[in-house]
Amino acid sequence: MNLPNSITLSRILMIPLLLWILSPRFPWHSAAGEQELLASALFILASITDGVDGYLARKRGQITTMGILLDPLADKIMVTAAFIALVAYNPSVVKVWIAVVIISREFLISGLRSIASSEGFTIQASDLGKLKTVLQIVAVVSAILAHRWYEWDFGIFVVPVHITAVTAIYWATLVSTISAIDYFIGFWRKIDYAADDRRKAFVLTRKGGRSASS
Repeated sequence: MNLPNSITLSRILMIPLLLWILSPRFPWHSAAGEQELLASALFILASITDGVDGYLARKRGQITTMGILLDPLADKIMVTAAFIALVAYNPSVVKVWIAVVIISREFLISGLRSIASSEGFTIQASDLGKLKTVLQIVAVVSAILAHRWYEWDFGIFVVPVHITAVTAIYWATLVSTISAIDYFIGFWRKIDYAADDRRKAFVLTRKGGRSASS
């Protein structure tokens, strides 16, 4: 197994660890917030590996079928697991309907990508998709921290942790929905072109067959 695939696999292995840290069975619960800080650090690390594995695969020429399969799968599992856990961990910030919208979007895009691949074309990630990813990272991390802190007061300035979490969650939900619509429009256009090409090829084949018969 090459280095990029190993990094992707490590991201998948971080998911059960994250769920354990966010569970009531985690042994270190204190007012100091070790649980929240550790879970946030782990999710940030997992998010960083999402960019690192793809970069290394391209730079080292190690793009493999396994990597193409594992990378988006790891992303979907990580997002799904994080939002399901947060519904129980911090329900005042992450509502059930928000988790359903965001997770449904991930499954929808996965389905469209599978269909696109079977039809012989791909749809590149848009800027909206990249913005969605950044907002989801901010939303998850801030929602975890908001479980312990309402705000961080450093004297000179105050970081509104709870407000940041709520704002990021709703923005992530909105951008996820818009990016899904944008992706679906791009998919629909390409699937139409693919269908037109097949019809034209079919017509030309039939005409060619008739000419040969004549």
